[in-house]
Amino acid sequence: MRNKLQIRGRIPKPTAESEHRLHPQDHFMERFVLWMIPPRVTPNHITLIRFVSVPFVAWLLWVENYLWGFPLFVLSAFTDAIDGSLARTRKQITDWGKLYDPLADKLLVGTVAYILVAKYLYAGIVFAIIFLEFIAILTGWYRKARGIIVQANIWGKIKLNLQVTGICVVLLGVWGGGAIFFTVAWWLLIASLLFSVISLVTYGI
Repeated sequence: MRNKLQIRGRIPKPTAESEHRLHPQDHFMERFVLWMIPPRVTPNHITLIRFVSVPFVAWLLWVENYLWGFPLFVLSAFTDAIDGSLARTRKQITDWGKLYDPLADKLLVGTVAYILVAKYLYAGIVFAIIFLEFIAILTGWYRKARGIIVQANIWGKIKLNLQVTGICVVLLGVWGGGAIFFTVAWWLLIASLLFSVISLVTYGI
């Protein structure tokens, strides 16, 4: 059954060559960031750092210590770009990373959205974000149990960028930026919901 689905193109199965094909941002990352990372540090290590950072980010934002919470959130979100570029440029893509890299993103964004967006915007957006991310996690685990490794696709990456940008704009609004920041954040997060759905139906995570 799985082979038939793959033949029909419903479950894309990227080749090793396509997986390691560099993205446009990889050249920038390699020149200005990746050279500082020792060879013994793997992309999976970076992903683990993002997992570990979540409770610290959450606590700082919960106690409204935005002076430290904001930059730590941005840095944690930026590790998503680091581990992806590192994996492609050093040819260290793994099945573990394909699954747990986007899961780390979901945990970070979902936690921060619960703390900030529900407080300053509208709780319904948070519930929608968390619900769609929960469905994506269940879908990823279900496919993994069937031997199908899924990973973030372009739609999932766009969704993540919209979510992170929206949360950053919320923080700027909290810092005294005015109502316009909350309006912009609202539309960014609404757009992220659309790309969440597209990512799911195109077998992303």
